Amino acid sequence: MSVRAEVVSRIARRGPVPFGEVVDLALYDPVHGFYATGGAGRRADFITSPEVGPLYGAVIARGLDAWWRELDEPDPFFLIDAGAGRGALAASVLDAAPDCAAALRYVMVERSGELRDLQGDLLPVVEPRFVFGAGTSAVDDGEDMATGKLLEGTGPIVTALEDLPAIAVVGVVLANELLDNLSFSLLEYTEDGWAEVMVGIEEGELVEVLVPASDHLVRGIGELVEGPRPGDRVPVQGEARKWLIAALEVIERGRVVVIDYCDRTASLAARPQREWLRTYRAHSRGSDPLQDLGDQDITCEVAYDQLSRVREADAVRTQAAFLRDHGIEQLVSDGRQVWLDRAHLGDLAALKARSRTFEAEALLDEAGLGGFLVLEWVVGPGRA
Repeated sequence: MSVRAEVVSRIARRGPVPFGEVVDLALYDPVHGFYATGGAGRRADFITSPEVGPLYGAVIARGLDAWWRELDEPDPFFLIDAGAGRGALAASVLDAAPDCAAALRYVMVERSGELRDLQGDLLPVVEPRFVFGAGTSAVDDGEDMATGKLLEGTGPIVTALEDLPAIAVVGVVLANELLDNLSFSLLEYTEDGWAEVMVGIEEGELVEVLVPASDHLVRGIGELVEGPRPGDRVPVQGEARKWLIAALEVIERGRVVVIDYCDRTASLAARPQREWLRTYRAHSRGSDPLQDLGDQDITCEVAYDQLSRVREADAVRTQAAFLRDHGIEQLVSDGRQVWLDRAHLGDLAALKARSRTFEAEALLDEAGLGGFLVLEWVVGPGRA
């Protein structure tokens, strides 16, 4: 059954369904969802930071080393790469050979089975038991997970999971452009107050239907959007908040790092919906989000002030500032020197070094990738 047919079936049984339910089916239906069929959407047609080149992963590797040292160089040290996709970021981080490599346990978390199957093309991926230890389950299957011992030894060791591990670890959860792809509820302000945007069917077409919003959905929005006007719309990103709660529980000591394109809820309300709720398909922006279900990517800017309802971030800065703080300019300078030393050879090392200058320009551009926000939550020692 296609995604559209499933949505129509649910409407026939229950009446109008929540907008977020349709988004989740369109993206993650296990058979016909966009990511189940290998879709890459924005990640294929509109370049993301890891796909700019290896420089981004090299800077993340420097960040890992800094965080590892802050924790007194634990072994094992986990990087939980949430929304890892095909493994592009993992490949570039490991290629940078961070100092923490021997202790590093790199866990790629990817909901799409299609994308998980492609990770082995880039990296040697082992079963989770070789990372978490015999007798320890990283998957919450109801078994006792307290008897296992996390393995020490020569890393890096790479594994893959469908969801965040079900045990607490020491290290970092990193979500690079993940939260914008989680489903969300949609509210519209009317003369009668906030209404929820649902999806119904009329003359055979999927249409939006407004119904009075529940207290649960509206709770807190009034504090974030003062003086809304009729027609203003905002996302309510409950799934992003749930994800953050789960990510914080995964870390015993360390931090959760979220990198994404973000705005405040009030700013989203003042902007046209088409600017912050976007679809992508076939090298261009896609159609209405209710069209081509399962055949186009659907993303929503992250309302980062809604994440503060879980816990205030300990640090908020632009991606450009984050990359500078973790040494991107030194890496570019090193690359220039390698180019000067090896340009006459024209080998791969020289070309990679030269490309750092162009990669940095894209990554630091605050009108683009550099304007993304990096949000950090510290867990355990080191929290202010």
